[in-house]
Amino acid sequence: MITSTLDLVNEARLIAAGVRYAAAWRGKTVVIKYGGSVLDAGAAGTVVEDLVLLKGAGVNPILVHGGGPEITRMLDRLGKQTQFVEGLRVTDGETMEIVEMVLAGRANKAMVTMIGAAGGSAVGLSGKDAGLLQARRFEGPVDLGLVGEVVEVRPEILKTISDAGHVPVIASIGTGGDGASLNLNADHAAGAVAAAVGASKLIILTDVAGVMRGEGGAATLLSLLTMDEARRLIADGTISRGMIPKVEAALLALERGVPSAHIIGTQPPHALLLELFTEEGIGTMITATRT
Repeated sequence: MITSTLDLVNEARLIAAGVRYAAAWRGKTVVIKYGGSVLDAGAAGTVVEDLVLLKGAGVNPILVHGGGPEITRMLDRLGKQTQFVEGLRVTDGETMEIVEMVLAGRANKAMVTMIGAAGGSAVGLSGKDAGLLQARRFEGPVDLGLVGEVVEVRPEILKTISDAGHVPVIASIGTGGDGASLNLNADHAAGAVAAAVGASKLIILTDVAGVMRGEGGAATLLSLLTMDEARRLIADGTISRGMIPKVEAALLALERGVPSAHIIGTQPPHALLLELFTEEGIGTMITATRT
């Protein structure tokens, strides 16, 4: 009986803490980037359920998604080779048609459908809708074709959708000055959106626990980084490969006024709720300075 009573007391404390955090987040906007595994069976875990619960708690989540694995599978089916340069897909005209078909079509509508099935309501759009994501061709040492970088976000449509009770779900496609579709890195797009809407937090979901130091079983999670520390870890190679655009997106959001950015795994269950409604949070938090 004593143990049972203690368990109930601890549970009540956890519930009370969660309610306090939920109240503190009411009315605030959180931009969430969900990775390219959006169409992989079971990959979403509790992400969709968490989005619906957040909206029901009065938080305004905005979801930005990619779809890289499905794009690659579709290109393979069509016998078209995929080439990457520093993590960015070389995108010719034919590839761009497939990218737009998968991202703005199949992947976007799959996420909208999942949110609806979980009891929520979502509106799917790409960066081309209402001129949401204005972009220009990426400039680098190698011509990547129709790969873009965001130069302006026009967020009015997002407020309209959120105020009407829906979750905006954005496919990472932008439009250039000539009206052409451009393939955007979803991490970078999420960072730009977070800054434009004045988000209270940017959360980037990925398949690892956060930013790690070391590899394999010896790897340790870096739970807190400042912007300067993150830049140094990119420079010395600790942050590498696919983690680089995620950290770059976090830095972009922070530079433009977002208070904090978080890189977290989709596991454990209810990762989004743990990040927002617990004191400890999970994953890696990046802030301007240590306070």
